[in-house]
Amino acid sequence: MSRIHDVGGMHGFGPVTVEPEQTPPFDHLWEMRVFALMKVVIDRRVCTLDEVRHAIERMDPSDYLGASYYERWVAGLEAVLVSKGLVVPGDFEEL
Repeated sequence: MSRIHDVGGMHGFGPVTVEPEQTPPFDHLWEMRVFALMKVVIDRRVCTLDEVRHAIERMDPSDYLGASYYERWVAGLEAVLVSKGLVVPGDFEEL
């Protein structure tokens, strides 16, 4: 069964834009915060990358397609941490 995140072989998403090598790794400060938070929770074994990936794969298709790369990370990470009782929905809105 194919889910919305599995776009291999699909057409209609437009060209892939290759950015110059000197481009900063993050477009916004909040993306850096999300990256750091992900690293901390994985390094401290609060959750695994696979748990977050699975949560991202379960996103509603319209939310998934409307989200940027790091917005998907936020949604997945928040879903996992909410399921573990470590945060409440909406805690990540201020990232």
